[in-house]
Amino acid sequence: MRDAMVLKAQKFVNSVYGSRIGTTAPESGEADWATMYALTRALQYELGITALSDTFGPTTLRTLTDKYPELDADTVPSPDFCRILQAGLYCKGYDGGDLDGVYGTRVAQAVTRMKTDMGVEQSLPGGGLTPKLVKALLTMDGYVPAASGTGQVRAVQQWLNGRYLNRQDFYVTACDGLVSKDSVKALLFGVQYELGMADGTANGNFGPGTQSGLKAHPVKLGDKGVFVRLFSAGMVLGRRPVALTDTFDSSLAAAVRAFQTFVALPATGEGDFATFASLLASFGDQSRPAKACDTIAKITPARAASLKAAGIAYVGRYLTNPSATSLPEKAIQPGELAVIAQQGLRCFPIYQTVGNDASHFDYVAGRTAGYAAVNAARDHGFRRGSRIFFAVDFDAIDAEITAHVLPHFKGIKEAMADSGHPYEIGVYGSRKVCERVGAAGCSTASFVADLSSAFDGNAGHPLPRDWAYDQFAVRTLGSGDGQLDIDADIASGRDTGQGVFDRPRPAVPDVALDARQVPALRADLSRYMRSIGRPDAGGVGSDARLYTNTQAVAAIQEQDGLITELSTTHTMRKALIQTAVYWAMRDYDLAARSTDQQVADHHLTGSGSVRDSHTGIGEISASDAIQAWNHCIGWGLATGDHRDPGKDADLWAVWQRLNKDNAFSVRTAALIHLWGTRGRPGGQLPPGDRVTTPRSMRLDLAEFEITELLRRYRAWDPDVESQTHQCMAVYQIFETYNSIARNA
Repeated sequence: MRDAMVLKAQKFVNSVYGSRIGTTAPESGEADWATMYALTRALQYELGITALSDTFGPTTLRTLTDKYPELDADTVPSPDFCRILQAGLYCKGYDGGDLDGVYGTRVAQAVTRMKTDMGVEQSLPGGGLTPKLVKALLTMDGYVPAASGTGQVRAVQQWLNGRYLNRQDFYVTACDGLVSKDSVKALLFGVQYELGMADGTANGNFGPGTQSGLKAHPVKLGDKGVFVRLFSAGMVLGRRPVALTDTFDSSLAAAVRAFQTFVALPATGEGDFATFASLLASFGDQSRPAKACDTIAKITPARAASLKAAGIAYVGRYLTNPSATSLPEKAIQPGELAVIAQQGLRCFPIYQTVGNDASHFDYVAGRTAGYAAVNAARDHGFRRGSRIFFAVDFDAIDAEITAHVLPHFKGIKEAMADSGHPYEIGVYGSRKVCERVGAAGCSTASFVADLSSAFDGNAGHPLPRDWAYDQFAVRTLGSGDGQLDIDADIASGRDTGQGVFDRPRPAVPDVALDARQVPALRADLSRYMRSIGRPDAGGVGSDARLYTNTQAVAAIQEQDGLITELSTTHTMRKALIQTAVYWAMRDYDLAARSTDQQVADHHLTGSGSVRDSHTGIGEISASDAIQAWNHCIGWGLATGDHRDPGKDADLWAVWQRLNKDNAFSVRTAALIHLWGTRGRPGGQLPPGDRVTTPRSMRLDLAEFEITELLRRYRAWDPDVESQTHQCMAVYQIFETYNSIARNA
């Protein structure tokens, strides 16, 4: 909300310091980080610091402490210095006076009120500002209750500030009643200080020293004192229904038993190390026994024995491997699930591509992931009803979850619906990611990445209510042939994987499409194309597209015999050819038809200025066709005469065949894919300035290789990246129906 005094503060810092500090505050009347950064730089300027920074770091704090250990009416050095403090008070919602540069009664009263809100009024009485309070003033932390904050959490925050602010590395934490990463870190500092750690040693991390010390301070029914208070603070920050207390009474014990049951610890009702650890760090007590694990290692009989000896019952394995060269055992290997079943273990499937930042996640990628995971799960033999955990393997912030992750899972959910709901959807990620995806109705259980305790999406967030697996430790099990590395997981029982599997579907050649499946194929393609804004009739003017979904599927079905033959001859998945032709037909518009006419005019009458265009059902240029044929003839993959794309006669002869002869276009599409595996460049960049060339053509190309071949096929298109991204789901839809036919 726009505030007149905040606006006045912004105008002040801009007018007085804008040309001196290298930044300005937005004159919006709303407090924000940009304003705080500008005020921080202004303060540094007044302190004589030459290397200005947005960060109120050690140099700023040390310089301020050396010069002005307390700022008040007697010590504030100048009116502008005072105005910086007044501006900070305005942005915090306190009455900083009239921005008059006078540290008067109103300023002192505002500071006193802020200290009370922070919980430090007893340890720091009066109306003066210490350096740590100035640092707190120039943040976006709130010290009054937030709309969704709770009084219990705020009481913990105020107590921590009041008790520990005089310690070297403890700084004011927010007192808004909202649990945050900083709240948990402040509590960890408190634990370390009470364990006797010295300033400079205590660091707010749940490391070996803290863990060792905490094991000597369990709390139980009837106990009193500061460790009970710290433990109850942990329960409060863990969103358990308790209040801050220094007495371990029966109500606290009951709440502890409920918490222990929820996180799968022995329900003793006591504040033992394992329970306190689960409140202080997402990974908790890493010495706990694990009933589940996930691993990139193939499960052999010897390794299965190692898992069983360690008490493991459920094993998470990956459906696919995004790399063709690294981590050769990451994806489930042939015969592996049979070993898992024979050895009495159960397997839960994980689907993960690169996925290590927000750019890999959106609705279209989700549709592709959903179809791809279903295809892979069926290939491996996972039965209907298994839950596939789709990975979000990065620390997504709220804005990224909203803009990227949730649309991604919406796409997964719709792909799963299109596939007939064969599998349940699970999510792997931080606590925040899992909670939000589940709350959106896009998953039915969570696999929580609690090993990454530094994730903002973990620290300060409780385990999601639907957690199935809690990843908490890295371990090496067994020896010799039985040795393997695992991520140890706690199992809640909400998911138990699968212990009996269908026969795996081998990577056999494709066969003719089952005509009875074509209506369903057509319907799935139509639904997907509508979902990405490409309905059957779309575009206006020259962008109006000329082929409907029905026409494109009919043209592909008409050429199914040839496509099957090409697939067998070149050890190529039919979906590569089908997808290239389908997308080309659905993308063909009036503008493209006009360009085709200009090519015909050029060669027939000399009136047109365009020698070549992408034409026919494969939208292939004569130049590309000639090069693809020449390369494949040279490699012995095709027969015919070499042609010269520089000669009009050769160009025109090939262009006409592409334009009129659908079979020739389809055959040429296959040769372009073969060319793609031999180094054909894609996109608008020079050859070699792209990703690694795919391996030679084969039936089990990795997903990234399929993506690259489809991108290279569309090298002519200025929107090549976005369109390749969109057509990968088309590939998976075709692959779904091809796999039904070849595994019938």
